[in-house]
Amino acid sequence: MFSHATLGSGDLERSRRFYDATLGVLGCEPSDAWPDGRLRYFKDGVMLTILAPINDAAPEPGNGHTLGFRVESPEMVDSWHLTGLRHGGAAAEEPPGIRKRPIGSVYLAYLRDPDGNKLCAMAKID
Repeated sequence: MFSHATLGSGDLERSRRFYDATLGVLGCEPSDAWPDGRLRYFKDGVMLTILAPINDAAPEPGNGHTLGFRVESPEMVDSWHLTGLRHGGAAAEEPPGIRKRPIGSVYLAYLRDPDGNKLCAMAKID
């Protein structure tokens, strides 16, 4: 359904370290140096862009917003979460684990990136 998502950052080098590491766990290549200064990550035909807000104001994480990543296994979720914590992210919500959802049981974890954007990695387990 989605072609891309964009998140704001107040420090693109800090974001590069965080996203190169966490998205690397999910199979993404590190972001190239784009002439426009934006970071771009690609996977399965979808793009994630990290940029400094174009209005020169500070980035603001959305209240109620979460960007979710489809992950292959609970082990990959755990690796993503631990990698995020080691690269400037902060734990959010409950610890990684199984949750019952309308789509079935999932294993998920939440992080806040260094700018406070809320992220989730989720693996369907049944």
